[in-house]
Amino acid sequence: MRQKSLLMNRHHPGRSRRLPGLALVVALASALSALPATAAVFGTDDRVTLPADRSHLRSSIGLLYEGRSHSVCTAFCVGDDIIATAGHCLFRTAGERPPKLQGFSFRLQPLTGPGASSRIAGFEHNAESQHVVAGSLKLRVNPPIDAAYDWALLRMHEPVCKGRVLPISRQPEGELIKLSAAQRVYQVSYHRDFGNWELAYGAPCPIRRSFGGADWGAISKDFVDARHVILHTCDTGGASSGSPLLIDGANGPEVIGINVGTYLQAKVLTQRGEVVHRYKSEMVANTAVGASAFRSGLEVLSRAEIVATRTGIKELQRLLGAQGYDSGTRDGVYGSRLNAAIRSFERAEGRGETGLATVALLKRLAALDAERRGRGPGTPPAAGVETGSVGSHDVSGGKGQLPSR
Repeated sequence: MRQKSLLMNRHHPGRSRRLPGLALVVALASALSALPATAAVFGTDDRVTLPADRSHLRSSIGLLYEGRSHSVCTAFCVGDDIIATAGHCLFRTAGERPPKLQGFSFRLQPLTGPGASSRIAGFEHNAESQHVVAGSLKLRVNPPIDAAYDWALLRMHEPVCKGRVLPISRQPEGELIKLSAAQRVYQVSYHRDFGNWELAYGAPCPIRRSFGGADWGAISKDFVDARHVILHTCDTGGASSGSPLLIDGANGPEVIGINVGTYLQAKVLTQRGEVVHRYKSEMVANTAVGASAFRSGLEVLSRAEIVATRTGIKELQRLLGAQGYDSGTRDGVYGSRLNAAIRSFERAEGRGETGLATVALLKRLAALDAERRGRGPGTPPAAGVETGSVGSHDVSGGKGQLPSR
């Protein structure tokens, strides 16, 4: 089995000897599960306080905080009113209950007192989910790991990022190892174990594909989409989920990826299919999502006109149902089933999946419905449809609190 061969390569490089009954499990750790209070430090801890010549990044990188669960992640500005973070910061991992989006707020420096702060758009009427685009709502942390989908983009109620946007790099993932070798890659993040919620700077940030006996050929098979997976060994701690990996472009810092978690190898000894011994897990590398995985989602969210009324959502539910998609009860409430139906429809159209309930989507569905009824594509939707516009490393959970200073 593949996982077994990965373990053998790790312990016996260059040898193909079989070890009966020995199995390998690989997982992506989050602070909500495997590593709640552990820093992922590779060798010497190289994290330092953000240098003076990088101090401007304090106005672009902030904290995403949910008060009821006390979870804290790093997030950063990618639009005047849009921030990016790790998807599991909002939706947790498969099998875990996520906190309500209504409780999240994003704050830039200063972290206390007057400052740039906002909640997610739509919070006034429980419509936050209509303003979030994410790669995955149920992240798998065991093979096949869908870490490449662990990103989220949030439209905020206030334009807190105006003038502070970090551009998304167009460097292909294949070039990042070269940039790392040239010591051009760095990371800026909050860490629960570093200072009093001061931004930490890690540089140079090594990016590789193979690590000791864990070669890329074996590692890549553990991920659903390895093309967008970045493996790096910048040191991280709780609350660094969602932080940006950066390079300096022609006009300043550019985002090449979002840090999301720690790639672990855990060995278990089995006999007759039963686990008889568990060995200590070992960190292989930290993972990040490459910018190309979420660039198109940002482009869509930036120009999206969101359906803002219950009547409009009801019509979306009806039209999707007429096309054969299960959008849930026609109650005018945007939920997970409607999100999934929209994603399925977008996938059938050959578009990027967003799950967004947009006016453009409503118009496309109305045109299809008109054709189906024989009225022709130019016929407007039924009267009474109201639309409007309004306007994702480890989570620090349990003990995470914003400073009071």
